[in-house]
Amino acid sequence: MIAADLALALDPVLLAERVGIAPDAWQRDLLRATARRMLVNVTRQGGKSSIAAVLAVHVAIYNPGSLVLLVSPSLRQSGELFLKCISTYRAAGRPVPSTAETLLRLELSNGSRIISLPGSETTTRGFSAPALVILDEAARISDDLMMAITPMLATAPNARLILLSTPNGKQGAFWRYWSEGGDDWQRVEVPASAVPRISPRFLEEERRSMPSAWFRQEYESSFEQAEDAVFRYEDVRAAFSDDVQPLFGGAAP
Repeated sequence: MIAADLALALDPVLLAERVGIAPDAWQRDLLRATARRMLVNVTRQGGKSSIAAVLAVHVAIYNPGSLVLLVSPSLRQSGELFLKCISTYRAAGRPVPSTAETLLRLELSNGSRIISLPGSETTTRGFSAPALVILDEAARISDDLMMAITPMLATAPNARLILLSTPNGKQGAFWRYWSEGGDDWQRVEVPASAVPRISPRFLEEERRSMPSAWFRQEYESSFEQAEDAVFRYEDVRAAFSDDVQPLFGGAAP
């Protein structure tokens, strides 16, 4: 029994299997990853929320006193993600008793908390030193919210920040981190072809039924140019240069 508990504490994949999830290869890698900053670019229906719930519950159970924050773009999405956390916790047999369970909050007797927040800059302020922050559908989270989240990591040098999303065009923080974030981020790309539950037949039907750019974004992890954009992202970036001096650059304040 002690050996089994120790194995569970050391390997989140075992928790996933205990609650009836057979993780895909990318999900196993994510559960076992140790990178402090991760960008996970995943196809629709790739299993983002389910594996985020397993990771959140594992941290809360086996790291006493941990604060785990789950952020989604809307209240509805936050509620759905939290339901997956509660289901995971209950399916695991409630290995640590809870002291509070609400619609968006789970508190455990070991001092850990899992809190699911809707995507508003005001809802995230006031939290500090989390052990783990997961942003679900991060490509649809506003820049204001991202700017409110990152400062809370200042006093938690070992905190992990994981952004999971299907792309939403070449815009927003998720795209900027993916394209310009450099070595600060570990990147994971998961197209539909890497998800065994999504059949080739279904993908072919979807490919025929929607515009090609939309299909690439939804199922091939591709950051596509917004259809209503006047200029391409690459052209806008190319218009900037450090070699050109501002017209009034030498003017006194």
